[in-house]
Amino acid sequence: MSYTFASDNFAGVHPEVMVAIQKANAGHAMAYGADSWTERSDEIFKEVFGKTAESFIVFNGTAANVCILKHLFAPWQAIICPFSAHIWTDECGAPQANTGCSLLPIAAKNGKITPSQCEALLSGKGNPHHVQPAAISITQSTELGTVYTIEEMRQLASCAHKHGLLFHVDGARLCNAAASLGCSLKALTTDLGVDVVSFGGTKNGLMGAEAVVFLKEGLAENFQYIRKQSMQLASKMRFLSAQMVALLEGDLWLRNASHANAMAKLLETHLRKHCSHLPILYPVEANAIFVQLPSIEVLQKLQKKSFFWIWDYERAVARWMTSWDTEPLFVEAFIAELKTII
Repeated sequence: MSYTFASDNFAGVHPEVMVAIQKANAGHAMAYGADSWTERSDEIFKEVFGKTAESFIVFNGTAANVCILKHLFAPWQAIICPFSAHIWTDECGAPQANTGCSLLPIAAKNGKITPSQCEALLSGKGNPHHVQPAAISITQSTELGTVYTIEEMRQLASCAHKHGLLFHVDGARLCNAAASLGCSLKALTTDLGVDVVSFGGTKNGLMGAEAVVFLKEGLAENFQYIRKQSMQLASKMRFLSAQMVALLEGDLWLRNASHANAMAKLLETHLRKHCSHLPILYPVEANAIFVQLPSIEVLQKLQKKSFFWIWDYERAVARWMTSWDTEPLFVEAFIAELKTII
């Protein structure tokens, strides 16, 4: 398959990450995380997110989310999230099936929920007839390609803690959000009162590694058992840890995310210049752009030329994602094809 705008999951492994994996492949090493690469990964997460950070590498983002919820919450509790959240729309009910918890989704403008919306769901606290809200969970950057500002994050954290809730961030594209805001990962999480993060690497150039990162001191106690029981403890952990070291030890996370974001802005620029009549539905703040095409027929013709996901069949909405390896020439060729079709 040629380059596409389908997903940053479609992109290959960054060469620097591949080199790190190859270096980790020399000789034997202790299994199940008792190796030097995992030790270094743990150190780097503390350097990046702060001294209280406790990190646990898992295989994928759904596992990170589910293991967090399973560890922190009881079946009679509930998690407040946007309707567009991955835990609500794209995990096949895994959070509910594996934790017994309920999700309380909120209709959110541009994918972002507000403190007042969250507080509106708290009237049943203390009532045994209702599930008990225990956390606010957001995705940063959102599933619609928008980014919560520093102040919006701070207000949500404050709201959560005011009402005795935890604040969870699904950070599958946290690097893209930090790059968009021009801040560090710590400034976007720990410094704002985020309690726990599902940290994404696969969408930002890794072969396949995510991490659960507890930021609130003491919150990680006994999580090692949840990870093992949930079948997320890798035997050859060094190969996952080596990827995280490559991503976070230098600025690779920022370079990759910044490039992906820049390519989304380039795509937006070309669309506004050459196809200005096509509505762009949400602000382009990270590495996603949502466009409404004239008809589903136009969308499907373009999709045959370069595959992407259809976000909304009824409204003929396409989702185009850029990644660390998206090239300007591909953006230009894609727009030229679009102009020809419409």
